[in-house]
Amino acid sequence: MSDQFPSPQREAWGPVACAAGGRVGDIAAVLDEAAFLSGCAARYRAGGFGVLGAAEERSWRNSWPPLFAALVRAGLKDLQVYLEYGTPGGGRRLDALLVGAAPGGALGLVVIELKQWQSCRILDTDRVLRSDGVVTAHPVHQVAAYRSFFQHWRPESAPEMDVRAVVVLHNATAAEGSALAAGAGADVGVPVVTAEDLARPDGELARLLHCGDLAAPGTGQVSQFESIRWQPSSRLLDHVGADLEGSSRFVLVGDQQDAFVRIRRAAARHLPSPGQPAGPEGRGEGAVITVSGGPGSGKTALAVRLLGRLMRAHPATRPRFITPSGTLRAHLQDAVRGHGAARELFPAAGSLRSTARQAGALIIDEAQRIKRTGTGLPADLAAVLEHVPLAVVFLDERQIIRPDEGTTVEEIRAAARALGRTHHHLELTGSFRCSGSAAYTDWVDALLYGTPQPWTGHAGYGLHLADDPFQLEEWIEDATAQGHTARTTAGFCWPWTRTRPRGATALPLDIAIDVPGRPDPPARTWRAAWNAATALTHPDDGRPLAPHSQLWASHTGGHQQIGCIYTAQGLEYHHAGVIIGPDLTWTDGRWQAHPDQSRDETLRHLTPDQYLPYALNTYRVLLTRGTHTTHIHTTHPDTHQLLASLIPPIRRSPATAASKYSSESNAQ
Repeated sequence: MSDQFPSPQREAWGPVACAAGGRVGDIAAVLDEAAFLSGCAARYRAGGFGVLGAAEERSWRNSWPPLFAALVRAGLKDLQVYLEYGTPGGGRRLDALLVGAAPGGALGLVVIELKQWQSCRILDTDRVLRSDGVVTAHPVHQVAAYRSFFQHWRPESAPEMDVRAVVVLHNATAAEGSALAAGAGADVGVPVVTAEDLARPDGELARLLHCGDLAAPGTGQVSQFESIRWQPSSRLLDHVGADLEGSSRFVLVGDQQDAFVRIRRAAARHLPSPGQPAGPEGRGEGAVITVSGGPGSGKTALAVRLLGRLMRAHPATRPRFITPSGTLRAHLQDAVRGHGAARELFPAAGSLRSTARQAGALIIDEAQRIKRTGTGLPADLAAVLEHVPLAVVFLDERQIIRPDEGTTVEEIRAAARALGRTHHHLELTGSFRCSGSAAYTDWVDALLYGTPQPWTGHAGYGLHLADDPFQLEEWIEDATAQGHTARTTAGFCWPWTRTRPRGATALPLDIAIDVPGRPDPPARTWRAAWNAATALTHPDDGRPLAPHSQLWASHTGGHQQIGCIYTAQGLEYHHAGVIIGPDLTWTDGRWQAHPDQSRDETLRHLTPDQYLPYALNTYRVLLTRGTHTTHIHTTHPDTHQLLASLIPPIRRSPATAASKYSSESNAQ
C-alpha cells in the first residue's frame, strides 16, 4: 500500500506527477477516507498544479466513487491507475489514466475523461454548451487530444503502447450520451459511457471502458511506464518544425539572427546533442541568457524560432516555451491547434517550477511579468536558474505593469553568478512592428518618459489623433472591412462585468465616454463592451459572437470589443486604436497618474507616484501594438491638446483613409 501514497520528494516517483497512483482495488478500498483525500490534495499541490480549489475537490468526491465502483465490478481491480495525472511540464492533467498489459506485450493505456454533466448542447464538433451556459471543448475531442500526447510524445526507447480513450458521463442517460457521441463528428474511436452503461454486466462494462483485453501489469511494467522521459516524436517534430521554424513569419534578420547564432552556440556547449546522455555528464556547467528589447523588436519571433531549433538539435532536453502571459500562450497554442500534442510545448506559467525540474532547455518570454512576493529575484525564476541547464529569458523592463511582478536583467545576472552559472546578455534593437518604424517607438518613449516631440512622420506608418471615440470606432470598422486586423484597447478605467445572464446575445456596454456637443453632432455618449471573459456564442445556433478574451486580438469579432493591457500585451495587429483614460493625464506640463480612476484592484490602492510608472508602461504597450497605424483618443482635454500639438491633423475622411491603410502616413 505504500506505493499508493508516494511522497512528493521520493526520487523513485520520477517524472510522474499526480494526485494518487496505485492499483485500482487498493485505491478503491480507501477512497472515502479523509486521509486519502487530504493526501491527494497535498500531492496535487506538490505536483505543481496549485492549491486545490473547492470545485475541483467537489469533482473528486462526485466522480471518483462511481468510476472506481465500475472498475472494480468490471474485474479491473489489478490495473494501475493514476488520478489527476500531469503530463510533463504540467501542460495538462488527465482525470484518470489506466495502465495495463495489452495483448502482444505492449502497454495498454486508457485515458478517462470524467464529466459530471447530465446534458449539454452540441454547438459543433469542437465545442459544447454546458447547461450552466459555459462553452467548452467537446469532451470526445478533449480526451482524443490527451490520447494524442502519448502517441506523439513517446520516445524511441519507450515500450510499445496501445493508447485508448473514454469519456465517462456518470450522471447522464444513454440517450444523452449517444447525442454527445454523435455530435463529435466522424468516428474518433472514443466511446461515451453513461450512468446506464456503468450498470451493465461486468464483461460488457470492461469492454465499454476499452479494458476488456487488458491484464494486470507487472511491477516491472509499471516502473517502466513511470520512468519514461516523454519527448516529441520525429513525426511531431516535423509538424511543429513546419509551424515554428519553416514559416516565413519567423525569418530572423539583423540582431535577431546574431542573437540566434549566439544562443545556438551556447546550446551546443551546454546541452547534449542526439546520441549524448541527457544528464550532467553530457553538458557543461549551464548557462543563463537574457534577451531584452523594446516592443516589436522580435523577441517572441526569436523565442519561437529558437524552440523549433532546440527541438531538432537537442530533443533529449525536452525544450519548453513558457510565458506568464496567458494571452500569448493561448495564441501560441492556437497556432498549433491542428496537432493537439504540440500544445504541450507551451506549459502554463503556473507550472514553471515543475517544468524547471524536467526540462533541460527552457525559453521564457515576457519574463518581466513573472509574479514576485518580495525583494530579489522571483522564486519561480530562481528555481529555473538553479535547475535548467540552458535558460533563455526574454524581457522588457519597461513592460512591467503591476506591483506584484517584474524582474530585471541585473537581478538575473547576479543570481546566475551566485549559482556559478554562465550569463550572457543580448539586446534586440530593431523594430519589426510599426512598419519597421523605430522612429515611432522612439516617439512613444519620448512622449511617455522624456520630452514629447512632434511626430514628423515615417513612410509606411500612420499616427492619428481621434477627436472622439466615435471617429476611432469608424476607423477600426473601416480597416476591418478592408480585411485588416484592427483592434481598440483602453486603459482599465471603466467597470468590467465578468458575468452575464444565461442566453445573453450581447456583452454589457460597461465603457461609457461622454462626448461634448458641437454644432453638429450634438452631445452624445459612446458605449462599448470590454472583450469577453469567456467566448460568447448565440444561444440558438452556436454562432460565435465574441471570442474568448485571450483570443480577442486575432479571432473573428474581436474588433467589436475593447481590449485591455492583459489581452494585448505580447500581441500585434495591423491597426491599433488606443483610448487613454482618465488614469493618466498631461497636467501642468507633466504626466500625472490618478489611481482612483483605475478599476484594476491590484493598482487602485497605490499612491499617484507609485502608480505613474505602471500607467506609463501600460500605455506604452498599448501604443505599440499596431504594425501599420495607431489611432489615439484621450478622454482628458489637456492631454488631447498636447497630442494635437504633436500629431499633424489628418487631411482626409476616415473612409478615404481606410482604403489606404496599408501604406498611409502623415508625412504631409
